[in-house]
Amino acid sequence: MATDALESAGALHLARREFSLLSGGEKRRVLIARALAQQPRVLLMDEPTNHLDIGSQHHVLEVVGARGLATVVVLHDLNLASLYCDRVIVLDGGRVRAEGPPAEALEVGLVGATYAVAAERALAADGTTQFLFRGPDDAADEGHG
Repeated sequence: MATDALESAGALHLARREFSLLSGGEKRRVLIARALAQQPRVLLMDEPTNHLDIGSQHHVLEVVGARGLATVVVLHDLNLASLYCDRVIVLDGGRVRAEGPPAEALEVGLVGATYAVAAERALAADGTTQFLFRGPDDAADEGHG
C-alpha cells in the first residue's frame, strides 16, 4: 500500500531518501503519499500544492480527486480551486462570504473585493474557467474611468 501511495503521488523515487534532505516539494509529495497510504475515508489538506511546480500541483489534485475521498482542502490558488473542487467556501476575515459550486461562489466582484485585486474571469481554449488578476492599484483605478 505504501508503494502504491508513493507511486500515485509521484514520490516513489524518493522512498530511500532521508526526509530531512528532501526539497519542500518532495516533502509535500511524501506527506501526501503518507496520507493516502492510510486509506482514509476523509482527507483534510492545508495547501497541498505549496512548494510544488505547476505540473505537480495538477498531478497531486488529480490523484487525490481520483481516490473518491471526501476531501476538504485549503487552497489560495483560485484557478486550482475552480478546476478541482466541487464546492468552495470563500472566507474573508474569518467570515463566510460565499459558498457553493466554484462557478457561483467565485464571482468576479466578490473575488476582487475579498482579495483587493482587479479580477476577471476568462475561458481557456479547452473551456476551463480561469481567473486573471491585476494588483490593488489596478483594482482601485477600475472605478475611476
